[in-house]
Amino acid sequence: MGKQEKSKGQQLWDELKYEAKNGWEVIAEDEKQQVFDFCEGYKTFLDRAKTEREGVSETIRLAREKGFAALDELMRTKKKLSAGDKVYVVNREKGIMLAVIGKKGLTEGVHIVGAHMDVPRIDLKQNPIYEDGGVVLLKTHYYGGIKKYQWTALPLALHGVVVKNDGQKVDIAIGEDDNDPVFCVTDLLPHLARDQMQKKMTEGITGEGLNILFGSMPYQDDQVKEKFKLNILNLLHQKYGIGEEDFISAELEIVPALKARDVGLDRSMVGGYGHDDRVCCYTALQAILAAEQPEKTAVCLLVDKEEVGSMGNTGMQSRFFEDVLAEMCQLTTDVPYNHLMLSKVLGRSKCLSADVSAAFDPSYPEVHDKRNAPFMNKGIVITKYTGARGKAGASDAHAEFVGEIRTLFNDSKIPWQIGALGKVDQGGGGTIAQFVANLNIDVVDCGVALFSMHAPFEIAGKLDIYMAYKAYHAFYKA
Repeated sequence: MGKQEKSKGQQLWDELKYEAKNGWEVIAEDEKQQVFDFCEGYKTFLDRAKTEREGVSETIRLAREKGFAALDELMRTKKKLSAGDKVYVVNREKGIMLAVIGKKGLTEGVHIVGAHMDVPRIDLKQNPIYEDGGVVLLKTHYYGGIKKYQWTALPLALHGVVVKNDGQKVDIAIGEDDNDPVFCVTDLLPHLARDQMQKKMTEGITGEGLNILFGSMPYQDDQVKEKFKLNILNLLHQKYGIGEEDFISAELEIVPALKARDVGLDRSMVGGYGHDDRVCCYTALQAILAAEQPEKTAVCLLVDKEEVGSMGNTGMQSRFFEDVLAEMCQLTTDVPYNHLMLSKVLGRSKCLSADVSAAFDPSYPEVHDKRNAPFMNKGIVITKYTGARGKAGASDAHAEFVGEIRTLFNDSKIPWQIGALGKVDQGGGGTIAQFVANLNIDVVDCGVALFSMHAPFEIAGKLDIYMAYKAYHAFYKA
């Protein structure tokens, strides 16, 4: 018997319904290998970029390989920027803006993909080293929204910089090489944890209890009172030339000593530390590295401090982005610069706020509105609004701009889905979108759905990672 023809109602249903399909079922066979190949580079990036400083450094390395030059470096040989020029500007080693100058003038607007380099972690306090009970520990202060119990009994690494009294900057990374020692936050054995187990999960491990186990051997001198601490200080001085006072002018971060790994027997997912938001940083970076002669200037903006409100002069609320745009205005036209030029650039610009969302997790279905939740492997997630409760702290994208992005992805045959961060009143969160919108720029959140967001080991689907790259690349070309 032949295949039964669809009824009129079924045809109408197929035409009118909305259903995000699993991307693996709709992409071509030859594209599947591209997905896997792309994610190998991403895993390397995750391993090399455990901190925002390292992320910026790796971004510069990759950008220079593709012909990008520091803006001030390029301007030593050119008087003006012209179409096709590839430049970057670094903000205090913690943020970076890359641009490919378009065929149209900047006052026609630019296309921005913005993501954040910072990741939830544990920072060392400025006077961290102490000894107690025959061991040496480090005092800490966690950064961003973490579940503190997830950071106990886990191998940890120490990354960051120390600025010495003479101004010399010392880079530190301990715990990543197989021959390196690692560190940890200890936890109670079940046999003695009766009281702890009666507490709420938010109280079982306290912020002040996130102390890093750092050593346990004494310096051999009975006249020294704190001989265990002295032994550690001596080792640090021998290797790095630093003393205890140098920690006051240091930025040292405790991160998981874990490598990015394939997850699943089919290797369809990537597990690692820092998907939020380096999965969007990497895909946005690769998209602009592939941008050639765009109509409008393409901008990749990677900022700091999103996890704590985008504050400070390296966060999205700083003037860095506007100042660089103003300088680029001056360098792309012979007309004397005035502030109205920058206002025109901003008002005619469009932005994808590249940030992650929470994928529907069948182990925790009660926190999701399944009809509006994003799913792993259904493509890049468009999030019209974020915020909490009554959309507090949200940037609610205009319907016209959402429609424009939806059409772009459909025309480019990029798997995408709409998604919201959990049920109403369940919780919520924000991104840099609200601060971009404050600059009079059309913006919508658009990123990758994750399992275990903000955990030391997050999970992202490989198909979604690759589709984020394709989506940002299509946006730059539009």
